[in-house]
Amino acid sequence: MTQRLLVTGGCGFVGANLIRLLLADGRMIRVLDDLRSGREEYLAGLDVEIVKGAIGDTDLVEKLLSDADAVVHLAAAGSVVESVAEPRANFEANAYGTFSVLDAARRAGIERMVFSSTGGALIGNATPPVNEQSLPKPISPYGASKLAAEAYCHAFAHAYGIRTVSLRFANLYGPFSGHKKGAITKFFQAIHEGEPVVIFGDGSASRDFMYVDDICNGIRLGLTADVPGGTVAHLATGVETSVSDLADACRRVAGRPDHPIEYRPARPGEVGRNFATYDLARELLGFTPSVALEEGLARTWDWLRENVFS
Repeated sequence: MTQRLLVTGGCGFVGANLIRLLLADGRMIRVLDDLRSGREEYLAGLDVEIVKGAIGDTDLVEKLLSDADAVVHLAAAGSVVESVAEPRANFEANAYGTFSVLDAARRAGIERMVFSSTGGALIGNATPPVNEQSLPKPISPYGASKLAAEAYCHAFAHAYGIRTVSLRFANLYGPFSGHKKGAITKFFQAIHEGEPVVIFGDGSASRDFMYVDDICNGIRLGLTADVPGGTVAHLATGVETSVSDLADACRRVAGRPDHPIEYRPARPGEVGRNFATYDLARELLGFTPSVALEEGLARTWDWLRENVFS
């Protein structure tokens, strides 16, 4: 049988890439997106139904799930900086929003939900590499909201039998990210516009950067893997990259290795060093990342030049 999916936040960065992959598998897809940050044109020409609406509208979500087999919950407020400025809005989008989707899934009798969580922001400041046994100590409202959402996924799995799979994403980059506010998009935009690349802090902060195709493959595996409800796994590369090294890589792939860099004070709520192992995802899902950083950056630079900077 063809798997029928509801993808929340499907008009966003991950959704635009994921839906193309899932359609190629023969799945039927309905998208729910409030279009505040997602872009309907990202899915132009694709055989998907797009419904404009909020994930907090439980009745609407339940209606959209009435003939679905599973849900991929991507909709979220994803900015650490914005969560510090507006913590209530972040809570409502991420913690309450996830609860609302879970409650609708319970009422609709949905068997499986894959939830897009986060690694570094949820774990907080911890000696890397982190894994699923690392004690979560979020230092931003964003990280706290994702931890609360994971807790509800676990609770609904055990209380109602929904097979929830929470996947903790590394820092993502790739095509359809032109509207995002992450470091890679900002670095490439600065290079293109001839402005200095801005680094907050001294550049020693580190992250685990993953190309979006690898994350999408992990989500696809999460939709079919025989794992218990409440499963949590990191989708990561296991490679630590400092922000300074990232800026250097961006400058190289753009052909401007001497482009200027400007250092500014570090921002509150952001984790210092962070990267994760993906051993559990490999064991449970068969997940292995395949795109190296500079290869992925080159693809991203080409996409941005063709679709955003042109």
